[in-house]
Amino acid sequence: MDSAALSLTVFFEEPFWIGVFERRSAGMLSVCKVTFGAEPRDYEVYAAWLGHWNELCFSPPVKAEKYPARTALNPKRMQRAATRELRRPGTGTKAQEALKLQHEQGKRERKTFSRGQAEQEKERRYELRQQKRKEKHRGR
Repeated sequence: MDSAALSLTVFFEEPFWIGVFERRSAGMLSVCKVTFGAEPRDYEVYAAWLGHWNELCFSPPVKAEKYPARTALNPKRMQRAATRELRRPGTGTKAQEALKLQHEQGKRERKTFSRGQAEQEKERRYELRQQKRKEKHRGR
């Protein structure tokens, strides 16, 4: 029994987002390239796939090597790999990177300022407590 597989890879190729559909069946591979324009959402990709499947123009089939037998992957290992991929810095324009740096710098400044405010408040409360203790000790 022969199996069929379909895969989609979406990537950014300056200045557009590109989707590459790969169709494998009977040891043959056909490919179709779709230009999305702006970064597509998951539901947009799914709608394009469902709505325009008959209109996709696949390349003539070429002989392809068989997929290696899949071994069961550890779920934790898959989760770690997905987390690593999400942590990788994304691509963006210089302006976006500059805005991100500015945002992070402001965040650090707010954090140090609020930490200083909290320390001052803590010190003020301590002094007030000490003053009350002294007044109580003097019998007032």
